[in-house]
Amino acid sequence: MTLTRRHFIQTGLAAGLLPIATTASAVQLPAHLMPKVVDVAGRIPQGQIEVYPDEFHLYFGIYEGRAIRYGVGVGRANLYEPGNFTVDRKQEWPDWRPTDAMIEREPEKYEQYADGVPGGPENPLGARALYLQYPNGRDSYLRIHGTTAPRTIGSAVSNGCARLVNEHIEDLYRRVPIGTPVILHQKGIASGLFQTVEQPA
Repeated sequence: MTLTRRHFIQTGLAAGLLPIATTASAVQLPAHLMPKVVDVAGRIPQGQIEVYPDEFHLYFGIYEGRAIRYGVGVGRANLYEPGNFTVDRKQEWPDWRPTDAMIEREPEKYEQYADGVPGGPENPLGARALYLQYPNGRDSYLRIHGTTAPRTIGSAVSNGCARLVNEHIEDLYRRVPIGTPVILHQKGIASGLFQTVEQPA
């Protein structure tokens, strides 16, 4: 999938505006966690996702050295797993089952969901999910997904996945094709992009 300047003009990004639905009930995040088109000086390739956990930012490279920056929540403590991955599946209103490790770690919280939870507004994965696989093709059990707890964006609270506000994962979901490369950077490594001046697209 080639992301061209014409594509982004047609989707309304030429004015630096993202066509993301907003409602009266949508949570208001701090400005730095709201989606923005930023100049990344070509450091994030077009069509690639990169997550910087300490800054709680996910970048999706678009065109001419720019990226869309979204606010995210990330894995807590030692549950965050850095590495290189690929999006191998996408799902609208995904179903969910806690992993065996999650159930073993916190049975009082997760054992009740051992048979799975169907997709829908109450599902912890929210409105959309991108499924990440390791370079060897195995499922990593890591997802980039929505959330039923939007106020957790900008914090390290998950079991390893990256979460976005539902309106924002819906926007990212429609831009990201199967096969998109994903880098989850190590904690303690700054992107050097946090102070990037925002530019009109």
